[in-house]
Amino acid sequence: MPKRKPLISIVDDDESVREATTGLMQSLGYTAAAFPSAEDFLQSQQVPRTSCLIADVNMPGMSGLDLHRHLSASGNRIPTILITAYPDESIRERALNAGVICYLTKPFEESDLLSCLHSSLPSNGP
Repeated sequence: MPKRKPLISIVDDDESVREATTGLMQSLGYTAAAFPSAEDFLQSQQVPRTSCLIADVNMPGMSGLDLHRHLSASGNRIPTILITAYPDESIRERALNAGVICYLTKPFEESDLLSCLHSSLPSNGP
């Protein structure tokens, strides 16, 4: 039976970032699912399948950090990478203290995202 590829879920209200990140994950051999909001992700069937979550910090409705906290509080400890175009040291500190794997500032280097991704997934990636 073939091993199921890790699912990377991307939550970003910016369609261009969402599409670019989804394309990158797929080009690396991952399965990717994209969502325009935290609420859409939470209502999806993908939450239990998600191996890693890449979420924007600043979104209408629930923020990326609030999404991470919500998932953790409900027992879904999904490794999370937060990305933001508006870096804020106090939010970065709170995010890392809450267990977020990485906090990246847009535009970020592809290699930085991949490094975060590899540290969040078991070593048997795609």
